[in-house]
Amino acid sequence: MQFGRKFAKIAARVRCWLAALVFAPACLVSGQGWDEAQKLFLTGEYQPCVAACEKASPNGFQIEDWRVLQTRALLSLGRYPEAEGVISNALVQVDNSLLLRELGIETAKRTGNLALRRKRIEEINQLVSDRSWAYRQPKHLIALGRVALLLGADPKTVLERLLQPARQADPNFRDAWLASGQLALDKHDYKLAAKTFTDAQKQFPDDAEVLCGLALAYQPSARSNMLFLLKTALEKNANHVPSMLGLADHLIDAEDYEEADAMLDRALKVNPWHPQAWAYRAVLAHLRNDSAGEADARQKGLKFWKTNPEVDHLIGAKLSQNYRFAEGAVCQRRALEFEPEFLPARMQLAEDLLRLGEEAEGWQLADEVHEQDGYDVTAYNLVTLHGTMQKFQTLTNEDFVLRMGASEAALYGDRALALLGRAKASLVTKYGITLERPTVVEIFPEQKDFAVRTFGMPGNPGFLGVCFGRVITANSPASQGGSPANWEAVLWHEFGHVVTLQMTRNKMPRWLSEGISVYEELQANPAWGQTMNPQYREMVLGDDLTPVSKLSSAFMSPKSNLHVQFAYYQSSLVVEYLVSKFGLEKLKAILRSLGEGVEINDAITKHTAPMKQIEKEFAAFARAKAEALGPELDWEKPEGTRSRRREEADGLNFLTMTNALSKNPPPHVGGYNYWSLLDQATKLISEKKWPEAKAPLNKLIKLYPNQSGADNAYALLAVVHRGLNETAAERVALEKWAAQEADALDAYLRLMELAETAKDWKVVAQNAERFLAVNPLLPQPYRFLSRASEALGETQPAIAAYQKLLLLDPPDPADVHFRLAKLLRQTNEPAAKRHVLQALEEAPRFREAHRLFLELAQANGSPTNSVTAPHP
Repeated sequence: MQFGRKFAKIAARVRCWLAALVFAPACLVSGQGWDEAQKLFLTGEYQPCVAACEKASPNGFQIEDWRVLQTRALLSLGRYPEAEGVISNALVQVDNSLLLRELGIETAKRTGNLALRRKRIEEINQLVSDRSWAYRQPKHLIALGRVALLLGADPKTVLERLLQPARQADPNFRDAWLASGQLALDKHDYKLAAKTFTDAQKQFPDDAEVLCGLALAYQPSARSNMLFLLKTALEKNANHVPSMLGLADHLIDAEDYEEADAMLDRALKVNPWHPQAWAYRAVLAHLRNDSAGEADARQKGLKFWKTNPEVDHLIGAKLSQNYRFAEGAVCQRRALEFEPEFLPARMQLAEDLLRLGEEAEGWQLADEVHEQDGYDVTAYNLVTLHGTMQKFQTLTNEDFVLRMGASEAALYGDRALALLGRAKASLVTKYGITLERPTVVEIFPEQKDFAVRTFGMPGNPGFLGVCFGRVITANSPASQGGSPANWEAVLWHEFGHVVTLQMTRNKMPRWLSEGISVYEELQANPAWGQTMNPQYREMVLGDDLTPVSKLSSAFMSPKSNLHVQFAYYQSSLVVEYLVSKFGLEKLKAILRSLGEGVEINDAITKHTAPMKQIEKEFAAFARAKAEALGPELDWEKPEGTRSRRREEADGLNFLTMTNALSKNPPPHVGGYNYWSLLDQATKLISEKKWPEAKAPLNKLIKLYPNQSGADNAYALLAVVHRGLNETAAERVALEKWAAQEADALDAYLRLMELAETAKDWKVVAQNAERFLAVNPLLPQPYRFLSRASEALGETQPAIAAYQKLLLLDPPDPADVHFRLAKLLRQTNEPAAKRHVLQALEEAPRFREAHRLFLELAQANGSPTNSVTAPHP
């Protein structure tokens, strides 16, 4: 935080402290009365703590420690004027106290007396300049560290020269741990924050502040850990407001507004004027379209400090986390009107603007924050990413701005634009919306870059794409290793969000947004989206269905990755139920109501039926879907089957499990049990007993024909037919598999091979297109597509495929150049001669290329004897 030129001089002096300080042993207050008062504070007995401090009769250096404790207790209760009074009176008694003045900066701020705040900062600077020898204890170093940060000192320098040495000098000094961890949290260095608070927990296992700090360090990466730690903190200190606010924050994200209200009530009972608590209340009011309630809550948050930028910053940050980026940006600008150099608001505004597609100002703000604060991890990540993205290639038309790596743009940029165009033509018309501005789509070849652009920091590996409204970010196939997802389905899904988010002005719950996008994937292509499978069947018929009224919570702290996927599936199933029961027009009416600020449960009730009825009927709808999956199969999981083993050893791949089964074959239960039939088939395949394996697989397919996924019987049956050299039957099994799986690369590749041998060029082309929709970065599909297009007389597609094949370093470039030259000759392209020359450069004895070269020369009117061709 900056205070102008005058304080820039003070900040310069602060840097001198950092070089000059040496350490002295800690000198701490002790005694039964002091220990009891501290215990009262740490367990949340703030009023008894205040009373104990008032009764104490300290003298000398003890005065500042007792008054610091009393002030902290008063601040925890929201009694800000009283806290300031304690500090002011104590400074009369101990006029050279660094600790009282440092805490007095906070009390002056909380009472809105910014002139007094500045005065105390000046006084601290003067005290340290005059009496540096007196402030060498760890508690002084922590106070100096906080002041140095206020004056704009480099955070890493403060950490290394003040906070860490204070911890080393006295590992039992909790404030040193708390200050170090909080600094890491403030700078979004969650890894360091987690390590710091984990180490602190070893020293202070029952400290609510330590537990809360560790919880917040886990917030971006492990919500379940965060929730456990916050609840544990409240067990240690039932009045710990920061832990309550952490839970309220989570409940808002989960769209459980009633529980969030209850948690905020609890926090405000402890501290009736906590600015953050009232900021969260304002967020809830905004999300409920209660403008009067929002204004009232905001004003209460600003009661004592009328220009507190933290209030609007928090309101805006939470609105942005709920995809209200435009409203969030307004709040950040309001915070910056109060304090133009408030870096958290500037950083959040940068992220909001980037998500709104206002890139010029967004990148500029990120650069400015990084220049002022080199430790802010989010700012550093964004500035680094900006340098990478400046090398991207941009493809545009009137509807889209597509940015991607140059090499990938050359391979499938045109396909991506075409796919997005089809999505727009379909979904915009279907939902009756007009998009006023082009949609920005950014595809990242590095997962970490996608994560930084999307979330501000690396991590979150489970996301394939994210939509902010008119900006889409996506992982490219290159970022996904050997098993990429269908990128065409991902872009279709994300464009579905573009439509629904803009239709509702971003005022929709996550479950409905995801549910419509998954539903629309299936409408576009039966192999896309999600369908009922054995795992989902078990979850639907078990206890894993989430009530529709609370469905967004299923995305927040899932038990496993499978539960995340199930949340997407259930959401799409709710959409399918609503459309089948009430019609598409009712769904569109719900979306329009959301855009007007109506809450989701009220919007559903208004246009369909009461929520209790919806939940009851949907549960029956979902159960009917589950029971319709292989109704003649027994789905009970026998002991010893592969499914049981998988539950015990999650993460084993198909090959590992098959090998294990071959050594420990499960008993055959008999009848038509799905799991036993599957285990029997995999065991027989592992033993290469091809004829015997047919029976269980054919039975599985007959009783459960719509199979997909890693264990599907069509894939296993194709292996069996291949083992028996039954090519025609193998093709049939592969075609069934390919028609039902969005990313079955093995099936697509094998079908191309078999169809090429049979010269069934349409099937070759079809599966090449399927392959390219999953991985357009390999040469094989382009080779097959070019040959198929050439054979089908489709000259331009063949030329395009050969040109892309050349970009991927094919094993026989001479042949590719030659074929491309022949095709270009048909269209009278001058480039034909260049490609035949390149073919001869690769293979000088290529006689067909020589002949084509001479023919091209003659066609151009050049005398044959004057043409110098490469020598064979």
